[in-house]
Amino acid sequence: MLKLDPKTNRLVHEEYHFELQDVEVPNLYRDIFEYSNIPKISFNGEVVPLNTPEKIWITDTTFRDGQQAFTPFSVQQIVDIYSLLHKLGGPAGIIRQSEFFLYSKKDKEAVRKCQQLGYEFPQITAWIRATKEDFKLVKEMGLKETGILTSASDYHIFLKLKKTRRQAMDMYLDIVRCALEHGIIPRCHLEDITRADFYGFVVPFAEELMKLSRQSGIPVKIRACDTLGLGVSYPGASMPRNVNGIMHGFTHYAGVPSENLEWHSHNDFYRGLTTSTSCWLYGCCAINGSALGIGERTGNIPTEALAIEYCAFRGQSDGMDLSVITEIAEYFKNEIGYEVPANQPFVGANCNMTRAGIHADGLLKEPEIYSAFDTQKILNRPLEVEITDRAGLAGIAYWYNTKLPKLINSKDKLLKTDEAVVAIKEKIDEIFSDGRVPAMSDAELMSLAKKYLQKYL
Repeated sequence: MLKLDPKTNRLVHEEYHFELQDVEVPNLYRDIFEYSNIPKISFNGEVVPLNTPEKIWITDTTFRDGQQAFTPFSVQQIVDIYSLLHKLGGPAGIIRQSEFFLYSKKDKEAVRKCQQLGYEFPQITAWIRATKEDFKLVKEMGLKETGILTSASDYHIFLKLKKTRRQAMDMYLDIVRCALEHGIIPRCHLEDITRADFYGFVVPFAEELMKLSRQSGIPVKIRACDTLGLGVSYPGASMPRNVNGIMHGFTHYAGVPSENLEWHSHNDFYRGLTTSTSCWLYGCCAINGSALGIGERTGNIPTEALAIEYCAFRGQSDGMDLSVITEIAEYFKNEIGYEVPANQPFVGANCNMTRAGIHADGLLKEPEIYSAFDTQKILNRPLEVEITDRAGLAGIAYWYNTKLPKLINSKDKLLKTDEAVVAIKEKIDEIFSDGRVPAMSDAELMSLAKKYLQKYL
């Protein structure tokens, strides 16, 4: 049957139905995932249309996937980080949800304390095992939604669960029915989707989930999990790795509403952020991340990176307070003792710092030359230079212009040709010529200021 698609203004088939392919042996896609070689990226030339939802948002897994691969947080640390996520997401709730464990006494205490804050966003959701007993925990905590592990690939169904596809699907659907009977929104985590038989298992499973949703009147959500970071967003790439095709398949063939779709990825192949944000473009409303990208192996997609990319896509922050990104990084460092990698974008110590004299010269003339946006205004982090033997006259002048109070707010700045700057450089060159390697400390540079720049102190 044909209908006119209001998005494309083209006639399309109204219904697609894919039967479960209950194979006897697992499809491990050995031509792609040879294991003794790097996983291959193949192409079939099929390009799916863009299908960007009207609204997009971020969800957070800092306290679930992030914490299970990190030093366990204390209850107070969970409350503090949750509060920072609330502040970052803003009143519109761009960071819409955050998921929590419910198993230990500490888990439950943390949830209760976060509930007591009374924040509308991020909504507190749970993550449980696919067992009926665990729904009692969700109900006891007064939560309306929970994630449930529903592994999708034959690697998991056959090799880990030791089941057939039919047995796995029946087990998953039984658990989802249990959630619906309890009045709880189930969020099915389709683990390892980028190695799954998409049309032979994933779409038939999603169709059954949508039937249960219609029958119950309760949304059934799907979190598509790129567990090993194998997803690619190259146009024309083949399934099962093509994230654009995955999102198109969910919305176009399985009839999953965009607002009930979520993407979760890892960064094993450096593609996590790109593949995740591509899902926004191809029909998915929610992208899942964790603060600073903490998580299994190479980590999850940094929630702060998703916040920045949201602004890039929408052209505005929609109420998010991006300066909280800096607060989160400082909290992890000062309160938890986590050393953020210095070169990590937006949060690392070096993300807005230069050591090269030629770059410092550009900053001295006009910050936009070597800075893509106003980091002081947006992240509450001024551009910085580190003084080594390569900083040059420009680097030294810039450092003092941004550190000495009388120069920070003055229109008259030090120039690299000023006698005092030349004298300081000569002294610094002398220090490094004796074999010094580390950069000059703030204390050392201020000591030189007392000698050569007294009038600015």
